[in-house]
Amino acid sequence: MSEDAKSQDKPGSTTHFGFQQVPVGEKRQRVAGVFDSVASKYDVMNDLMSFGVHRLWKRFVIDLAGVRAGEKVLDVAGGTGDLSREFSKQVGPRGLVVLSDINAAMLGEGRRRLADKGVVNLPIVQANAEMLPFAEESFDCITIGFGLRNVTDKDKALRSMCRALKPGGRLLVLEFSKPTSQTLSKIYDQYSFKLLPLMGRLVANDEASYRYLAESIRMHPDQQTLKSMMDAAGFGRTQVYNLTGGVVAVHRGFRIE
Repeated sequence: MSEDAKSQDKPGSTTHFGFQQVPVGEKRQRVAGVFDSVASKYDVMNDLMSFGVHRLWKRFVIDLAGVRAGEKVLDVAGGTGDLSREFSKQVGPRGLVVLSDINAAMLGEGRRRLADKGVVNLPIVQANAEMLPFAEESFDCITIGFGLRNVTDKDKALRSMCRALKPGGRLLVLEFSKPTSQTLSKIYDQYSFKLLPLMGRLVANDEASYRYLAESIRMHPDQQTLKSMMDAAGFGRTQVYNLTGGVVAVHRGFRIE
């Protein structure tokens, strides 16, 4: 069980919001404030922050998911709909892709961007990853891209996603992780805590939110810890794929039949 989950069991307990400790019930509101603020600049900042490489990371997830025509896919914390748009092409008219996010502002951006690309028949659901409002065994594939680190109770969210998968269905988690070399880790720290907040201030007029995003990455479980959490939540055959030297990792697990 992760520290997030343990903290939920104690009255008056706290959890981390970046490097700060805040009451458990307050974290969701704070995270909502961050994404309300950055929603309109989210995609532009993703391109700037990753020098466009986030598109390759997402392409890796799309290929690894192996979505086929007629399947049902849930894109959790899908925000502006990048993954949903690609999956909608793959499932075809007989399949289904649902875009979900806890944040209404992000979903608004997602709806607008999907419509701009001609994707208008894709269901959009405001939902908390910890309590997904879908029947058990609803989906063949679930993805969560750069969203799990913002969830208060990650163990609960993993169990919720496992429940919503069909037996043998797969979950793919795309998330910032821990660099595999000390040299890269030092360079990444300098970038994250100096350049990232500066870009946030200059481009999105919001230095604090991007400082939080940098801190939230450092508080996220490392590759092996997240793998263990997925296994404990009911996934099997869990594999970890390090991208860009472990700056980002993709975890794929299957619901045990």
